[in-house]
Amino acid sequence: MLYTKWRNNLKLKIKTMTIYDIKRMSEDKAPYFFERKSMRFFNQTLKDFSVKKLNEEKYYISAPMRDSRGQQMGITKRVFDVRTRELLNTEL
Repeated sequence: MLYTKWRNNLKLKIKTMTIYDIKRMSEDKAPYFFERKSMRFFNQTLKDFSVKKLNEEKYYISAPMRDSRGQQMGITKRVFDVRTRELLNTEL
């Protein structure tokens, strides 16, 4: 998603990180995290994930986990580190 930010009368285009960007960047270090079979098991899609910026280097991602009846049974939570491109476990 692109949005425009004005700074000192200069128009800057800033790209915010999406779950699709995180999936692409983390596939070397966490190849199975966004795998179709894994996500289907928890009844998730990429659109279910929300992305929140923690700081310049880390993003918090989360998505509800649902059972076969569609009832929420938990939440998937990870922190994505841009420098290392790793998905880290979190207690947030």
